[in-house]
Amino acid sequence: MKKALIFYGGWPGHTPKETSMVFAGMLKNEGFALTITDNMQIFDSCDNILEFDLLVPNITMGDISNTQCENISKAVAAGAGMAGCHGGMCDAFRNSSLWQFITGAQWVAHPGNSDIEYEVELLRDDELTFGIDNFKIKTEQYYLHIDPAVKVHATTTFPVSDGEHASNGIVKMPVIFTKKWGKGKIYYNSLGHTYEIFSLPQPRELMRRGFLWASR
Repeated sequence: MKKALIFYGGWPGHTPKETSMVFAGMLKNEGFALTITDNMQIFDSCDNILEFDLLVPNITMGDISNTQCENISKAVAAGAGMAGCHGGMCDAFRNSSLWQFITGAQWVAHPGNSDIEYEVELLRDDELTFGIDNFKIKTEQYYLHIDPAVKVHATTTFPVSDGEHASNGIVKMPVIFTKKWGKGKIYYNSLGHTYEIFSLPQPRELMRRGFLWASR
């Protein structure tokens, strides 16, 4: 049986506990044995996490020590996958450049906040997106600083909301991307401002596929 570690916390506006429980239900349905924690001390020793096949971060604006992040790096490089969403993964630890290097992006803005509707455009090139049509969603549209090494599986178009960024013209911004870290696989989905997003069929299915793809 595969083992997944879900760790959550940080800014409560992203409903970290509730989103983690949604993810826990999805992973249980796929046969994973789960460990769920809001205590970052689990990462104080690399030995604590080497047994896991999948790490699922769900912490916005949290703190991580250099040792803890280095242990996560070692575990993923050894083959544990990591999959997460929204600020819970790519705005998790602003103090850690290593975390941003591992995950492949850092949130910088969401012009218009959660009051805009935009389209998610799927690139139907593999098992992560095949058969899912483009869809519109009303939520935060994430503007990210992106690692050029990532493989993009879905995009959105900026600008939708006006702002200083609009003078740059049309920008295709990744919504879903993957990358490698040693032997481990990384999956990110910028949707997921609150747990309710995953009651919608497309975001839920995209995350389910991401968990399975990233897992060892």
